[in-house]
Amino acid sequence: MTRYAIDRAHNTLLAQWSSGIGDTATVVARLTHDQVHRNTRRLAGELTRLSHICWRSYTHPPSAADRHGPNSLGWHRQQERDAFDRILPALIASTQPTDNPISTKVEQTAHAVARTLRTLDSSQLTTHITTDVAAELAAIEQAERGDLSERAQQATALSREDASPLQISQADRLLHDSPFGSHDLFTQVDPTAAAIAAAHWYYAAVTITAQRTGIHPVHIVASAEQHEKPLTLESLTDITTAMDAGMRARHVVMPLIRNALHVADGHLHGIHEIEQRLTAAHEIITRAHADHPEIDITPDTIYLPLTSLDPTRPAPDLLDTLLHGIHTCWNLYYHHHTNSTLDTPRTPHQQLRQTFLTTIRQEAGTRPERLL
Repeated sequence: MTRYAIDRAHNTLLAQWSSGIGDTATVVARLTHDQVHRNTRRLAGELTRLSHICWRSYTHPPSAADRHGPNSLGWHRQQERDAFDRILPALIASTQPTDNPISTKVEQTAHAVARTLRTLDSSQLTTHITTDVAAELAAIEQAERGDLSERAQQATALSREDASPLQISQADRLLHDSPFGSHDLFTQVDPTAAAIAAAHWYYAAVTITAQRTGIHPVHIVASAEQHEKPLTLESLTDITTAMDAGMRARHVVMPLIRNALHVADGHLHGIHEIEQRLTAAHEIITRAHADHPEIDITPDTIYLPLTSLDPTRPAPDLLDTLLHGIHTCWNLYYHHHTNSTLDTPRTPHQQLRQTFLTTIRQEAGTRPERLL
């Protein structure tokens, strides 16, 4: 989403958004001296909220809802999306409408922006704000079509409840070019789609590493060095187990991301997973009491995460995790080769790396059905 701020040093209203790697900023309007000290910070906050609510229609599209009847979740999401057409008229209206009730968050926030603009009483500022909001709405529509260039590039930092097959195919091509990840993977592709493609390539890496080392696929990640994020191992183990049982990458990744998005909204979708986490926590307590009876460990002292992903950015977080998993496979592949050729001439590091990449491309290419 776009964040708005006041640059007091230059008396300007700025718009800033993520480009996947780093942020981009632009000047929305230049402010007069008295405007800077009046309601412009409120205006910046309301514009930020408007952007957040509008981009939620992209990350939580009506099509991803479970139900679509009257007053259902899908119905409410469609109401919010349809309200986009009423944002710009609300901003340029000279008075606040009083006859029709406002039922959507999109319209409520747009009218809050309009009230502040009327307080500031500057037609020039209203024109600049309206132009910028129009550009923001166009960026969302562009992202919905799968084009993440220019201002729509901020979608590369968001987690979506659905993924376009075209975006997944684009991520798959980028990973074919660079299985360890690339700048373009983070700046040109929706991270949910990129995570689906990365799960496919990760499992290809697990498969060839298991064949090379003789280690069971589920144990490949467990034998690696711990990542800085404690739940990385859990995510990779769950994905490996599911794909080893024949599940497709999309069907494995989407529930993980959607569950994390539910947690971010303050909800638990179903109780099966939380029951598993509670069982695991009790097992930890039991083992701890047996191994270290001197340590006082109780259910009240156990930290129980509700999801293995960062709820604030689950798709980018999972993408990072899967690329870490591919690097893990390469390290294991390399060290196994090194240890198994102590008494014979070793293959040069770069040549062995190229062999690994060639083999992973062959494995991913022979099983395209695992992707979608």
